[in-house]
Amino acid sequence: MNTVKHILARYTAFLWALLKPLGIWGVFVISAIDAAFLGLPMDVVVATYVYQDRVRFLLYVLMASAGSALGSIVIYAIGYEGGEELLRKRISPERFEKFHQAFDKHPFWSLMFPAMLPPPTPFKLFVLAAAVSEMRFGHFLLAIFFGRCVRFLILAILTLEFGPGFVQGAVGLFRKHSYWILIAIPVALAVWLLIWQMKKKSGRKIRNERANAGKD
Repeated sequence: MNTVKHILARYTAFLWALLKPLGIWGVFVISAIDAAFLGLPMDVVVATYVYQDRVRFLLYVLMASAGSALGSIVIYAIGYEGGEELLRKRISPERFEKFHQAFDKHPFWSLMFPAMLPPPTPFKLFVLAAAVSEMRFGHFLLAIFFGRCVRFLILAILTLEFGPGFVQGAVGLFRKHSYWILIAIPVALAVWLLIWQMKKKSGRKIRNERANAGKD
């Protein structure tokens, strides 16, 4: 246990030594690297930046979101150039089909909602699936940017209100109960989409009835 703590302490020290010379750009660089290659503790990084420089918390939210969107271009390029085989190797055929159907019907929301979630959400799989489904590049960047904005804004508000310690505890709780949370979110999304479609149909029906009444 002491060995693990020692490794984590050294890793944390190395990470902050790397970030210090970058100044406010550190959060942008780290989020881009996290999205493109390595899984880094982004929540801790953003929370620490926000806590140490509370006035510019919104700047860090935007920079982390932009870095994540731009870093994801690497995964997008891999997926676009032949990532279907790679994706099939990583997930079951049933899950691949669910990804395919989701991105066919609602590509923007299918990427934005996972972008809102902290680890251990397998976000790079969603990015790869978006590329395999040939999601429009502009929509791809916007979905990640807005999703990350929501995630990091909530993170920043919690940090300002309760401190970075609370954020680390919340991330640990999410990791512990991630299975049920990841089930609940798609269910909530499906309910929301169903209600939205019902309202849309109802509005269209009312407009049609008014138009027919006007003709009479």
